[in-house]
Amino acid sequence: MPKTYITNREQIATTKERQLVLDIAEAGLNAIDTDSVMRKFIKLDGRTITVKDQTFDLSKYKRVLVLGFGKASGKAAKSLDDILGNEITDGVVISLKKSDCKHIRTYVGTHPLPSLENLQVAEQMAELIKNISEGDLVICLVSGGGSALLTWTKEECDQGVKLYNNYLKTGDDIMDLDMLRKHISAAKGGGLAKMLHPATVIGLIFSDVAGGHDNFVSSGPTFKDDSTVADAQAIINKYQLGDFILNETPKEDKYFEHIHNITLVSNVTALDAMKKTAENLGHKAVIVSAELYDPPHATMQKMLDAAQPGTIVLGGSEIKLTVTKSGGRGGRNTYLATFALLHLTHQDTFLAMDSDGLDNSDCAGAIVDAQTKEAAHNKIQITDYLENFDGYSLFEKTGHELIFTGPTEANVSDYLILYRK
Repeated sequence: MPKTYITNREQIATTKERQLVLDIAEAGLNAIDTDSVMRKFIKLDGRTITVKDQTFDLSKYKRVLVLGFGKASGKAAKSLDDILGNEITDGVVISLKKSDCKHIRTYVGTHPLPSLENLQVAEQMAELIKNISEGDLVICLVSGGGSALLTWTKEECDQGVKLYNNYLKTGDDIMDLDMLRKHISAAKGGGLAKMLHPATVIGLIFSDVAGGHDNFVSSGPTFKDDSTVADAQAIINKYQLGDFILNETPKEDKYFEHIHNITLVSNVTALDAMKKTAENLGHKAVIVSAELYDPPHATMQKMLDAAQPGTIVLGGSEIKLTVTKSGGRGGRNTYLATFALLHLTHQDTFLAMDSDGLDNSDCAGAIVDAQTKEAAHNKIQITDYLENFDGYSLFEKTGHELIFTGPTEANVSDYLILYRK
């Protein structure tokens, strides 16, 4: 039975078009449900664990250790704890919600900024793996948000806060930021793989990077990194981000010989599920792109260009947004939904939401249509809220737009849905 994620559905499903769009969004959320994904792809038969099409004989290892970081890692840890049980020797996981595990220690950290709390958990991870050997199997739960949650040194913590705050003002996409994060860290950009050498490592990847660029998830701690300090410095210079102490990421092949990175879910998973649901409901559906790394106007134009009567247009996105004012509420998706009000026709219903349920606020995003445009134009100036990056306050006033799910404990970037009746 599909789970219902949207807690205020009755309040916002005010038209049959909205009901359709919300049904499709729910399908996307169910497709990436972390527990369901774990149980679908991970099986234990005797002492053999199968992950998708790869098998590992646990009897060959003295210890099975678990490390995890990111928004999905807490829930994934609970599922893994249930599946493997006493096969797990020990584990340390940090996410945004504590899980009740018997064999894995789980902690709550901070996001989007790293903190001393995150660093303290990383120190426990370091203690756990300090005597790592080729007789160990390490399962790493890697998900979006891990770039902040996995903070290995005090220097990285301090530099990570500075980097995030300075980079936010550039409006550029997340991949350049994550590349920089790799070079201020001992753990990211393959650094964790080096620390875990010569153990066997299974990296379970929950990708939040649009299009599934898995080596950027959590800034790629178990992936070999091709970028260099010179590449990182060039980006710093380009955006005048300030002074940073940069490290070269591990380049030796030996550190990656026993790494098995396996992607379990990405935004392609969600987009495919939403397309199938739309078609099952009798509508034509089009996926514009899984990689809409564009400013708001370009993103909306791509969605609108694909819109036809009776068609569901789908996109996976993290829009480029330069935040020039502080004090507004909401995130990328409430901003994009606000921006959409200036461009939608009276036949359009548009939804923008973050798959983790938290659009830089307690809402996941917003759904807007002609009735929103009417309410907004009757009461307020839309452009004022755009200029103040305050979409949340706008939709509080219009009354039937904000989407609430609470933390989904999953994360595959943002969903965009446009329906033209």
